[in-house]
Parts: sequence; structure tokens; C-alpha cells
Amino acid sequence: QVQLVESGGGLVQAGGSLSLSCAASGSMFRINAMGWYRQAPGKQRELVARITRGGTTDYVDSVKGRFTISRGVAKNTVYLQMSSLKPEDTAVYYCTGEVMGAVYWGKGTLVTVSS
Repeated sequence: QVQLVESGGGLVQAGGSLSLSCAASGSMFRINAMGWYRQAPGKQRELVARITRGGTTDYVDSVKGRFTISRGVAKNTVYLQMSSLKPEDTAVYYCTGEVMGAVYWGKGTLVTVSS
């Protein structure tokens, strides 16, 4: 069973920066794409950023130029560097990993951006 554990959430003022990390374990097969989703109160969960095993990245328009997704050398970790944070970035952020066509989710980490 693939497990994903996020870390790095917290409280930050608008305009500040925060980094999230996610470590995957338990996979007998290689982890293909990894990503970050978020869900704000009262809103649907949305894809924030995604990175393939080869390093191709994709971002939701609202975070382009402010967030950067990357993976560790071992390919079982994924990071999200967030800068110029806005109150509307407040959400629970979830890490995902794709293995053999299945998507696994972490439990989430809360990011709160104060105005």
C-alpha cells in the first residue's frame, strides 16, 4: 500500500512563502506523476500542480509564477514551493502519487494565509 505523508503547512502572512513536502513509501512499483491538490472551505478540490516522472510540470492558472513543484532525486518525494501567497491560497493541500494507474492520496496539510 502506497503511503504519502505531507509536511510543511502552517500559518503565513499574505505575501509570504511556504514550502510543502511529501514523501511516498510502500510502493513496489515506480511512482509516475506526483501532484498537489487543494481544497478550500466550501469549495471543490482542485489540482494545483503536477509533475511527471520526467519532470514535466503543469499548474493551475491561479498559481503560475508563484508556485513551483519539484521532485527529489529518488523520485519518491515531491515539493511545492509557494511564494507571494494570498488569502485565497488558504486550503488543505493534498499530495498525490500515481502508481500503475491508481492515484494515492495523502491526508493533507493545512495552509492558512492571513491578510
